Parts: sequence; C-alpha cells; structure tokens
Amino acid sequence: MARFSRLQVWSKIEEVGLIPLFYEANPEVAKKVCEALAAGGAKVIEFTNRGDRAFEVFRELIGYLDKAAPDVILGVGSVLDPATAGLFINLGANFIVGSVTNPEVAKICNRRKIAYFPGCGTASEVSAAEELGCEIVKVFPGSQLGGPGFVKAIKAPCPWSKVMPTGGVSASYENIKSWFDAGVVGVGMGSDLVRADLIKAEDWAGITALTAQCLAWVRQARGQKLFRGVEHPGLYPTSQAGAQEIAEWYGKTFGFKVQEGNSSFFVSSDGPGRIEIMKKEPDRPCHIAILVSNFELAVEDLKAKGVELLEPNIKPTIKSVYLKNPDPAGNTVHLLWML
Repeated sequence: MARFSRLQVWSKIEEVGLIPLFYEANPEVAKKVCEALAAGGAKVIEFTNRGDRAFEVFRELIGYLDKAAPDVILGVGSVLDPATAGLFINLGANFIVGSVTNPEVAKICNRRKIAYFPGCGTASEVSAAEELGCEIVKVFPGSQLGGPGFVKAIKAPCPWSKVMPTGGVSASYENIKSWFDAGVVGVGMGSDLVRADLIKAEDWAGITALTAQCLAWVRQARGQKLFRGVEHPGLYPTSQAGAQEIAEWYGKTFGFKVQEGNSSFFVSSDGPGRIEIMKKEPDRPCHIAILVSNFELAVEDLKAKGVELLEPNIKPTIKSVYLKNPDPAGNTVHLLWML
C-alpha cells in the first residue's frame, strides 16, 4: 500500500518542481542513487520499469527507503498496462508514470487513490487524460514534441492544464528556465542528472551536488526572491537562564517541539519559522538567520553592496555564512540556504 496519498504526491511535485528518474539493475546501487538524490533535496523519485525483473529491484528499494528515507516519495515509470500497474501498486508504489496514456491504468490508479501521470503528445491526449482524472500529465518525449514551445501552445487555450515534461530536460539553468517560462509545473530529468559516469565512479556526492544545483535552478527559474525572509532568530543563554531552560519554557508555554543539537536547541511548531537557542556564548545579542533561495547569488549580491562576509560553511544540504559586521543594534546576521 502506498504511504503517500495522491494529494501529497501532487503537492510535493508542485513544491519541488524536479523529479529525477532512473533505472538500475543492482538493488544496492539503486539504494545509493536514491540516497544521493534525497541528500540533494529530491523528495520525489521515479524508478523506471525498463529491465528484466525490475519489480524485484523496486520491491527491495521501496522497502529500504521506507525506513532509511521515509520522507522520499518513490514511484515507478514506464508502466504501459494495468497488470504492471497493479503489480507495482501492490509493492507500495506511490505513483505510476506511463510513456503513453492507458485508460485502464487510470482506472486501477483511481480505484486505489494512486497518482497517475500518463504520457501525452497532443492537445487531445492531454484533454483525454484530464478527463480520466489525471491532475498532472507527462509530456513525452518533450524535445521531440517541440520542447517548451509545445507546452506554451498547450497551455494557451487551457491554462488550467498541469504539464510535466520528460525527455529533453537537461541540467542547465537555461534549459530549466525555458521549461518553467513555458508554464510547466515540474520537470522530469533522467540521464543528465543521474549520470552514468557518476554512478560508475560511485561518486554519490557528485549526484547529490548536481541535484542540489538543479533544484536551485528550479527555484531561480520560478522567480523565488533571493532573500526569502527570516528563517529563525537565535537567542543566547544569560546569567539568569541556560539554553535548555529557555527552550523548555517555549515548549511548555506554547506547546512547541524542542529538538536538541550539538551546539543549540531548536523550538518550533507546525507553522513556518523556528527559534534557535545557543548553548554557549552567554549574554550576547541575538542573531538573525536570513533564508536565501540561491546561496551563491546571495553572497555575490551582498559583496556587490560592499558587505563583508566571514568564511562560509558549505555542506550538501545546508550552506551558511555570517556577515562580518553586526546590524546597527549589534545583532549578528547570517545567510542560510537549506534543502
């Protein structure tokens, strides 16, 4: 049974905008690929049904991810008939993707409340798929159908259509931007992201970095603001109260969840924003973390304004850097980018 509802799948695809897709015959290598993609921020992944006994690899892979990466939504692609769809649904597939549209596959997916992304190549096929209840349709093969121009032509008379191309999507800002400018809701990227040379070299960090970069390009292409707002204020212990006491006060008073890290506590609820309480450096002014959509561009923007920065801390899923000088009130400020 799928762990994610189709509403969750549709929402997550619209949120992240990038769906990596790949096939790998070796289950252990497939696990490494998914781990690397997830570490780079990919939360929706398509495993394509292209090799002999692919269902056996998928069965082992989805069972592994359920425990190792429970926030990753794994589905299966290249599904052409209802029997194959039923097999993968019973193995726990969270969504089904086809290179063509099959009404019988749509029926079985609707019966089990599974998201179905059928392949479409004409305006009539897009409309027919939507009549079958498909919220997002796959344009395939994207480049052969006319690329972003095809998407723009489809959406001109039907702006409500939600389109996700695969085939012809490459790991470059210019290509990704052209698709989003045309109006896609997300893009599927295969061999240009899950590169054979990186897999052969077991360069999992390389796949993670490339995934993070592509997701940053997606955010940039969507026009997300460079400086997105305050991610958290950082408080410091005082001679009157230690870090744990402060954190527990917020937890008890507001029902916030308290999470302890190596150097600080974070308190938060189910809404946006957090508060960080540092364990050391008592009686300091607070610090402010500014969330950015593109770390490198934010750094260059501040440097162009004459703002001096300290040495950045760069990791695959989080990047930060402190401004050298505090704000006029003496509060320190740092940039924060995270997946």
